[in-house]
Amino acid sequence: MLTDLARDLAAKKISPVELLNQSLAAVDKHDNTIKAFLAVERDEALAAAKKSAERISQGKALSPYDGVPIGIKDNIVTLGRVTQCASKILEGFVSPYSATVIEKLQALGFVTLGRLNMDEFAMGSSTENSAFQITKNPFDTSRAPGGSSGGSAAAVAAGYLPVTLGSDTGGSIRQPAAFCGLAGLKPTYGTVSRYGLVAFASSLDQIGPLAHSVDDVAIVHNAIKGHDAKDSTTMPDAAYTKWAGKLEDIRLGYDAALLEGLSAEVRASFDQTLSFLKGKVKSVAAVSLPNQKYGIPVYYLVATSEASANLARFDGVRFGHRCKDAKSLAELYEKSRTEGFGAEVKRRILLGTYALSSGYYDAFYGKAQAVRALIQKDYQEAFEKVDAILMPATPSPAFKIGEKTADPVQMYLSDALTVGASLAGIPALSVPGPTTDLPIGMQLQGPNFSEEMLFALGRLVEAEFPQRRAVL
Repeated sequence: MLTDLARDLAAKKISPVELLNQSLAAVDKHDNTIKAFLAVERDEALAAAKKSAERISQGKALSPYDGVPIGIKDNIVTLGRVTQCASKILEGFVSPYSATVIEKLQALGFVTLGRLNMDEFAMGSSTENSAFQITKNPFDTSRAPGGSSGGSAAAVAAGYLPVTLGSDTGGSIRQPAAFCGLAGLKPTYGTVSRYGLVAFASSLDQIGPLAHSVDDVAIVHNAIKGHDAKDSTTMPDAAYTKWAGKLEDIRLGYDAALLEGLSAEVRASFDQTLSFLKGKVKSVAAVSLPNQKYGIPVYYLVATSEASANLARFDGVRFGHRCKDAKSLAELYEKSRTEGFGAEVKRRILLGTYALSSGYYDAFYGKAQAVRALIQKDYQEAFEKVDAILMPATPSPAFKIGEKTADPVQMYLSDALTVGASLAGIPALSVPGPTTDLPIGMQLQGPNFSEEMLFALGRLVEAEFPQRRAVL
């Protein structure tokens, strides 16, 4: 845990360079199989670790976590480092600036170790859509680690790093966390700056941490949150009120309709978690989120429409790969994008462009936004009766690599339990639930800015149901 590392660093039981070398040794030993990293930035990380060691020896540590290594999803930019979004269209792109979250972490002395694999432009649920490699689940290398932050989850589960950053658009932190036995947070929309996050769907994207413990997730979230003048969607700092409640006063809700279609293992894990929490909170009550059943079609219309607009800049002229033999501007656009984008990204761009096109905008995108408002209203009404909602993070444990790639709709349904919170903009925490085999994630959702309450509930769950670690 980060608190343990901080104590050992302060007591000089281990140095930042030794800590980094432990991470590098684990990556060297296992990542040919796991394939979590797209790039390990050894020289830069070693230079940063040496500076951390110097500060600590002089009693000038930037924070208790000065010298702790952290991995970064390949869609969060760092000055002077290659950021590709796991896409050939951005192959070799060197960022001219750093994301706000990177600046905040570096200001605390965290050592960024490298770029973690992901589904191309964060579009996917299995990390099989990366243009460069397929990441494996450390618990079972025949299975997917989830997506799109699969590399971020696998790097922690494999023991390379104590914590990583991912991004969540419709479940891309929570689903990998569930598949890899980790805690993972999608924050309230607007609490973490998106400046420097390569956009997929701007009204949904949020950066968040993945770690072995809720405490570590909370530490990193508190480090990166806050208003940013460079991102007009971030909330004023006054909005982040500290939770002063008590666990025994929490009213917990669940929606029985969302429990249909779960695998037997996930349903058993949910029932056991709910039964445990009944004895810890004030009350447990059924709530209704009737429009959740429309979450997948609404999400895949809103997200793909925004992706169509955001990815228009990657055209071979302004940004991205440029084909070599185009005979006209139109052919340059067409060939560059055809060569640069993978199949899933093309699919989503086409779907989004169609939904935004003349004659279909009102029927598709406009209607999706109207139903999104109903989903938000459902949550508002539910949170008048309860303080938090419990549901599984995924309908099943990790599926086999290749199991869903031939049927995109089945892959999209992997996000059925996570897209609701994204569409509503509320925070959601995935924490490992009880299991006898593969990891299973339980999801805690709350009203805007209720992260501290969710952390408190999550700590209860993880203390009651300790998780085994992956053995490589």
